[in-house]
Amino acid sequence: MLAQRTTQIGTSPTMKVAAEAMRLKAQGVDIVDFGAGEPDFPTPPHISAAAHAAIDANFTKYTTNSGTEELKKAVCARYLADYGVQYSTAETIISAGGKQALYNAALAVFGPGDEVITHMPGWPTLVEQIKLAEATPVIVRTHAEEGFALTADAVLRALTPRTRGLVINSPGNPTGALVSEHELAIIADEAARRDLWILLDLCYERLIYDEVAHNLPGVLVSRMKDKTILCGSASKAYAMTGWRCGWALGPAQVISACNAIQSHSTSNVCSITQKATTAALTGPQDCVGEMLDEYRRRRDQLVKWLAAEPRLRVQKPAGAFYLFVDVSEILSADGIRTSAQLAQALLDEARVAVTPGEAFDAPGFLRLSYATSMKELERGVERIISFVHVLDGRQRAAAGA
Repeated sequence: MLAQRTTQIGTSPTMKVAAEAMRLKAQGVDIVDFGAGEPDFPTPPHISAAAHAAIDANFTKYTTNSGTEELKKAVCARYLADYGVQYSTAETIISAGGKQALYNAALAVFGPGDEVITHMPGWPTLVEQIKLAEATPVIVRTHAEEGFALTADAVLRALTPRTRGLVINSPGNPTGALVSEHELAIIADEAARRDLWILLDLCYERLIYDEVAHNLPGVLVSRMKDKTILCGSASKAYAMTGWRCGWALGPAQVISACNAIQSHSTSNVCSITQKATTAALTGPQDCVGEMLDEYRRRRDQLVKWLAAEPRLRVQKPAGAFYLFVDVSEILSADGIRTSAQLAQALLDEARVAVTPGEAFDAPGFLRLSYATSMKELERGVERIISFVHVLDGRQRAAAGA
């Protein structure tokens, strides 16, 4: 009955967790939500003020499909200041969030018969977008013992004559891992030699905790600008998830194709959102650092609290705002067998919303978002550890039965 493409993809599992948590909260259930993939901070006041000013000025009509010239210039200026890479407004498009920017790009450069490499554990949308472009995703695994870092060696081993490109996310969701400049340089040199595309998902680019070299745009642009597409978003850095604004920078021909695709789907991003995002990119950046500092405090405290239960194994993430917790020692053949079952049990019994590792092609893990208050983090950890102890009691009772 339905088109073939609908049988090859599923609903975003991360959005499913969020929807279930919201449903229970609406019923008055006391849920501690560690599932949210969005900042809990309010949008900074100067950004909201720009939106109010846009409404007052009646800036409420269509804009150019690819975004206002003002906002495109602001994006270009931000990337020049942050990374030293130079793009024109003809090489820039504004889209409804980073997700649409990535989707437009995938549709523009991938197609039937192509193989596209990406990495897991990772954001499931990247794989599904490759499928929607009618290409074949090729998964490169990263591993906990290596900090989930993507290595050039693993990527190069996955290349075949059918490889058309790569989609790389750094900092990564759900692991918070970073791709190093060194590893990306090796990948880029080989990609340039083979005339491959690289789509770089930078949606968490401003949420990196330590002073580490992470000029990935500079690495790519210096080697293969004609085959590089950079995708970013205002959502995470500026607490603007609901405003829906992202962007892509790339060769003018690709951006023109993205513009054509977007013109037949959503058209321009909300005019008011564009004014707000311009203020975000061009205004004071102190708010980004303040939110990052608070995320760092939460991350460090959450790791300490979880250490009270050694079977909850955690690596401290380098970026984003998630802990990716190894729960494999808690699972058992005669009890809760999978991390998906554990996540459901935590929601049903402990009233804590987490995202199972299966959502990221990583069974045996749970993703815990610390984009919530310290008080909620403490309540949630207490509930999780208490539930683990309840499971111990059940297993002992079952063994003695």
